[in-house]
Amino acid sequence: MIESVVIIGSGPAAHTAAIYAARAQHRPLLFEGEMAGGVAAGGQLTTTTEVENFPGFPKGIGGPELMLAMREQSEACGTRILTETVTQIDLSTAPFVVTTPYRTVSARSVIVSTGATAKRLGITGEDRLWQKGISACAVCDGALPMFRQKPLVVVGGGDSACEEATFLMKYASHVTLVVRKNHLRASKVMQDRVLQHPHITVAWESEVIEANGDKRLESVTLSKGGQRQVIPASGLFYAIGHIPNTAFLNGQLACDEMGYIVTTPGRTLTNVPGVFACGDVQDHRYRQAITAAGSGCMAALDADAYLGH
Repeated sequence: MIESVVIIGSGPAAHTAAIYAARAQHRPLLFEGEMAGGVAAGGQLTTTTEVENFPGFPKGIGGPELMLAMREQSEACGTRILTETVTQIDLSTAPFVVTTPYRTVSARSVIVSTGATAKRLGITGEDRLWQKGISACAVCDGALPMFRQKPLVVVGGGDSACEEATFLMKYASHVTLVVRKNHLRASKVMQDRVLQHPHITVAWESEVIEANGDKRLESVTLSKGGQRQVIPASGLFYAIGHIPNTAFLNGQLACDEMGYIVTTPGRTLTNVPGVFACGDVQDHRYRQAITAAGSGCMAALDADAYLGH
């Protein structure tokens, strides 16, 4: 049996694509993965305790709860879901061949929505305090009550770090930007916004080496030239990049210099006809649940149009 649509992924992009593909009578097969990319099925939202910016939930909703609801809706529409990680895919043949440790399937079209995994520091206290003050997305979490009018810390020296530091100043009492080098890699305009802001301090040539707190983050320990300093912090935000989950593709799809899949502007088409990419695996700028969901809809519509040819 040749599958009409195979979807690889488990986040908002994957499940939105599944819902649309199922409603178009394609009976999609979705591989949600077994801790693929080091994250449970459901993607990055499973590591987020509270989501306040997804439309339709005025009181907010837990990340795992939101993903469970999306999964249930996918199945209700007719999606078949397998908790298996795709380890290999052959895009050189038609139909495409998708392989997991348990089976091999053929597919007329494939939607890649495997996301990107946020880089972590691996410091002491990180695992214990993740989402209890430590986050990899200021836009997602920065407005939460636990961070308002509190001292916050951002790690990184590029545009993303500077953007997050200035964004967090909408809510924080003060932001400390921790930079490993003696300069910022960010664009001149972003540097100016940070360096000229009266409530943003840059800790040059410094590293965060420990997250401190009992039930939630209370402070972080910095190291500079061998000297340790503890500063109060209710929030620690990583802006040190993401790793697109594309290793299983083995270079068969065109990617940019950061490893994100390249798609036709305004579409989800890749360089291989019949293969579509949506969500964070092809979006290094927005990386929001709602934008991922929107691109999942686009991928399903693009796949439907392709299959109709």
